[in-house]
Amino acid sequence: MRAMFGGGRGRHGAGFDRFGGHGGFEGGPRGWGPGGGGENRGGRGDGGSSGGRRRRLFDQAELQTLLLALIAEQPRHGYDLIREIEALSGGEYAPSPGVIYPALTYMEDAGLIAPVADQTARKAFEATAEGRAKAEEDAPKASALKERLGALADRRDKVDPAPVRRAMHALKTAMFDRLSQEGADRAVVLQVADAIDEATRKIERIEA
Repeated sequence: MRAMFGGGRGRHGAGFDRFGGHGGFEGGPRGWGPGGGGENRGGRGDGGSSGGRRRRLFDQAELQTLLLALIAEQPRHGYDLIREIEALSGGEYAPSPGVIYPALTYMEDAGLIAPVADQTARKAFEATAEGRAKAEEDAPKASALKERLGALADRRDKVDPAPVRRAMHALKTAMFDRLSQEGADRAVVLQVADAIDEATRKIERIEA
């Protein structure tokens, strides 16, 4: 293929070389910034921000390394790759189809993946012999990228407010239930207020 000889243009019109140049494994923009591999969900996770462009979790080379590692594990189509990456991050990050499919096209042109024969409606890819060798070579990089996704899930679990929302709902239900009972008077109201004040003081004394 032309990609293997260091020149040519991919099907998306971008020039590339074997593992470098535009969109290659060693080329493309490095670090965090535009041109990488997707965006964080709703401003969550690393790089999320409000009122501006969200930073990328992966650059192009990193995304392709991760995709190749996942495809080397088992044949996958684009949607499956998006869902798998989302699962690895605990739902905190999902690359968009707009970055996944051009990356797959590049990798196919580079001879690293190939369409699975006798497949269903979705176009699934499997790693070629060259792709498996590249995935094995880049296994430490892929492992580090998976750890980056796992860190997003860990951080979400640490700050997930779901237990607090449940407790607040239970408090509100108990409070209105007690105050709506027959015989509730000012003394009961004051007891409820004292209980809430005590809970407030306990929360204020919690240390991180």
